[in-house]
Amino acid sequence: MIKILFVCHGNICRSPMAEFIMKDLVRKAGLENQFHIASAATSTEETGNPVYPPARRKLAEHGIGCSGKTSRQLTKADYGSYDLLIGMDSANLQNMRRICGGDPSGKIHLLMEYTSRPGDVADPWYTGDFETTWQDILEGCGELLTQLTAEGRIY
Repeated sequence: MIKILFVCHGNICRSPMAEFIMKDLVRKAGLENQFHIASAATSTEETGNPVYPPARRKLAEHGIGCSGKTSRQLTKADYGSYDLLIGMDSANLQNMRRICGGDPSGKIHLLMEYTSRPGDVADPWYTGDFETTWQDILEGCGELLTQLTAEGRIY
């Protein structure tokens, strides 16, 4: 089983969108039993809060639900529990490494590293552009799934 944790600043926009997009892609591929997918925040600012309404609406536009999801903070123990910890921007990666005590096993990556357009997924909390965030995350998650399949990590 591959365990993936998506991480952003507050765990109310980008990382839960990635969590539920990836779960949807995995479900559609018939691979649900081969994955454990979750999300977390680098900060405590939104701890316990649900997915931000515009992010929830963007997922719903595509038939993806996220009910029951509440924000939680990344912990050092998560590093040992997950195979991949995938951040949305370079600031997330810096904070992830700080919280996890580094990245000795090379588990921490940016989502867009898996695409032909590496870089950050812009935070729609600030940009208001949930469509671009949706497109970036969908592409990143799709390419991540393709890469995991190509590596023979899933069947």
